Amino acid sequence: MEQKTFKYGKGGKKPGKYPPEIKVKAVEMYHRARPDFPSNSQCAVHVCELLGIGAKETLITWIKQVDIDSGKAQGMTTDDLEEMRRLRREVAELKRANGILKAASAFFAAELDRPLNK
Repeated sequence: MEQKTFKYGKGGKKPGKYPPEIKVKAVEMYHRARPDFPSNSQCAVHVCELLGIGAKETLITWIKQVDIDSGKAQGMTTDDLEEMRRLRREVAELKRANGILKAASAFFAAELDRPLNK
């Protein structure tokens, strides 16, 4: 049986999020290979080519996030970002529910104000 290979990112067969294993491997490879390259950018391009990552900016973003999560850099940690996303979804859902309740209460208030026909 033929095994499928995927190229992630731009123009690849599998768009969207990269598996966490790829992210971890890419960051580790970058840190190991960094001394062999004259610039961060060249090292990132090399690692991206090896792993089939579409853009070096993607890898650079992962590296920055690892630095933030480990306390080496300032910023919002991954846990904080996930909590913020969860809270934003919750607020949006509550706003939708609130809108539905307001519409329902207006409808029922109008029904109560109508005179009864006998």
